[in-house]
Amino acid sequence: MNKTLEQRERMTGWLMIIPALIILGLVFIYPIARAFWLSLFTENLGTQLQPIFSGFTNYGRMLGDGRFWQSFRNTTVFTLASVILELLLGLAIALVLNQSFRGRNLVRTIAIIPWALPTAIMGLAWAWIFNDQYGVVNDILQRTGLIDQGMTWLGDPTLAMMALIIADVWKTTPFISIILLAGLQSIPSDLYEAHAIDGANTWQSFYQITLPLIMPQILIAMVFRFAQAFGIFDLVQVMTGGGPAGATETVSIYIYSTVMRYLDFGYGAALVVVTFALLVLGVALTAWLFRKISTN
Repeated sequence: MNKTLEQRERMTGWLMIIPALIILGLVFIYPIARAFWLSLFTENLGTQLQPIFSGFTNYGRMLGDGRFWQSFRNTTVFTLASVILELLLGLAIALVLNQSFRGRNLVRTIAIIPWALPTAIMGLAWAWIFNDQYGVVNDILQRTGLIDQGMTWLGDPTLAMMALIIADVWKTTPFISIILLAGLQSIPSDLYEAHAIDGANTWQSFYQITLPLIMPQILIAMVFRFAQAFGIFDLVQVMTGGGPAGATETVSIYIYSTVMRYLDFGYGAALVVVTFALLVLGVALTAWLFRKISTN
């Protein structure tokens, strides 16, 4: 009787999850499989011939493509810097919003506004903020005497990357703070009271109670943000377009140029497949590291 009931529950579970699996397959598995199939062909631009089946030629071409590896380095630097800063700032904001003070609900609502605004519009706004002639950043720095003349933020390779990171951190830090705030609110206050009775101070309570208990929320936030930052497109396209001289060109921007500008669909598909594999590897590594930290 128990075995029959268990089988029915298992069958019910599969029936309920099958629609989600079908949608997941249509949204993720089919496009990647299609991209892999296209990556096995080489385009014949300027002729009426059909694409030629070339096997893994496009993947071999990628190994010697310096522009791809530069875009991969740019993407890695952008992703690591953005995610680390967003985690630190998001945790600090979540700790503040978790306190009891007058107008807390209003402050929580205001804090989520940057994340709710469209990225493309905010990218255009940040491009004007960092404008070398009319930008408010240069104006503030000149008024405070930190610089003598305006800096070309989006015209210098290093400064352009910094500007992108600042814009992305401002835009997506509220996302992390919301997730971490949910984790903080699930921690019983009795734990802190008992810990204080044992003589623990605020920092000891933070390291011994708060961090271990919100580690699952940190893991979820990091996985989501790593995937989003690694595939960044709209913010970079609006602010710098990948310039100057490819200093801020991400993998997504390079794939877009390869497919839409040069019409090299086979090589563009190979770039998509490899980027997807690297992204899955990076997300899995991030999840493994945080899970290992939480278990220790």
